[in-house]
Amino acid sequence: MYDFLSNNADDLVKRCVDKVAKRPNRHASELQLRNGIPMFLSQLVRTLKAEEQSGSAAGMVISGASGGEDKDVSEMGVSAAAHGSALLALGYSVDQVVHDYGDLCQAITDMAVERDAPFSVNEFRTLNRCLDNAIASAVTEFNLQRDVSLAERQLVDTNQRLGFLMHELRNSLSVATMAVAAMESGQLSVTGATGAVLKRSHTAMARLITLSLDDVRANGVVGGQKDIFSLAVFIHDARESAQLDANARGCPLLVPPVDETLGVQGNRELLLAALANLLHNALKFTQAGTTVTLTAKEAGDRILIVVRDHCGGLPAGDAEKIFSPFCQSGDDRSGLGLGLSIARQSITQDGGLLTVENFPRTGCAFTMNLPRHPAP
Repeated sequence: MYDFLSNNADDLVKRCVDKVAKRPNRHASELQLRNGIPMFLSQLVRTLKAEEQSGSAAGMVISGASGGEDKDVSEMGVSAAAHGSALLALGYSVDQVVHDYGDLCQAITDMAVERDAPFSVNEFRTLNRCLDNAIASAVTEFNLQRDVSLAERQLVDTNQRLGFLMHELRNSLSVATMAVAAMESGQLSVTGATGAVLKRSHTAMARLITLSLDDVRANGVVGGQKDIFSLAVFIHDARESAQLDANARGCPLLVPPVDETLGVQGNRELLLAALANLLHNALKFTQAGTTVTLTAKEAGDRILIVVRDHCGGLPAGDAEKIFSPFCQSGDDRSGLGLGLSIARQSITQDGGLLTVENFPRTGCAFTMNLPRHPAP
C-alpha cells in the first residue's frame, strides 16, 4: 500500500481537492486545500513502512495507537489537531472537518479498485486506524478552539454591555447631580424646569436598572417601546439637560427653534440618551468658551439632528474609529469611550443613522438621521 500511495500521491491529492471544492460552503483556496492532505499521506506511508520493517509499535509512534490512546502526542495527532484548528479559522463546520478525511479514504479506495491494487487486511486496518485517529484529533481540537472562541466572545459582549450600563447610569446621575446643585444654589422649586430635568434623570436611571434586570431574567436584549413623538419637545428636553453641563463648563449652547409639526418614531428614552451622549461629548471636547450648536430640521422624508462643536477637528483616520466601544481619541480620558458607540447602537435600532463630519482645525458635526413622521 505504501508504494501505491507514494506513486499516486499527486493524483490522490487532486481527487480530494476536487471532492472538497464541489461541496457547498467551502471558501478555502486551492493552496489551502492542498496543505493538509499531503502531510497525512506522508505520515500514512511512513506508518505503513515502519510497521512492515519494525512491527506495529513503530507505526504507532507516528500515527497513534488503535482506539485513540496517546493520539494527541503522536506526530499524526499533532498535525491533525493543527488541521482542525486551521479549518475553524477558515469558518468550516465540524462535519466538513470529518469529510476532509473521508474524501481521502474514498479516493484511496476508488483508485485501488480502478487499478486492481492488492492490499492486505493489515494494511487496510492501519489505514482505518490512521484515519480514525486523525479525525478524532482534528475534531477534538476544532471543538476546543471553537469553545475558547465562543467563551472569549461572550466575555467581550458581557464586558461591553456592562460598560454601556455603567456609562448611561453615570450620565443620568451626573445630570441629576447638576440639577440638584442648580436648585440648591438658586433656591429653585422642584416643580420648575430644573426639577423636571432631575425627574427625567431619575426616570432614566430607573429604566436602565429595570431593563438590566429584565435582560438578566430573559438573557436577551429588551428593545423597548417605539412611539411617535414631537421633535420640538424632544429637542427641548435634550437642551434642558445639556444646559446644566454647558453652564458648568462655561460653553454657550445654541439651539434654534424647531418646526412643531415634525415628529420622530422610536424609543424616545433611548434616542434622548443618544442625543445626550452627543451633546455631552461635544461640550466635553469643544474648546473653552466656544459654542456648541444643536439643530433639528427635515430633509425630505428624514429628520436630521445635528450637534456641532469646535473641538479642533479629528485626527486623520479617526472618523469611524471613534464609534468603536472603549475608543477615546481626545486628551480627556475621564469617560469609558462608550458614549458614541451607545448612541450609534440606539439610533440604528430605530432605523436611523449616526454619522460624523470632520472639519479640520475647526470641529465636528454629528448627525442623527431618523425617519420623519407628523408630530402627534
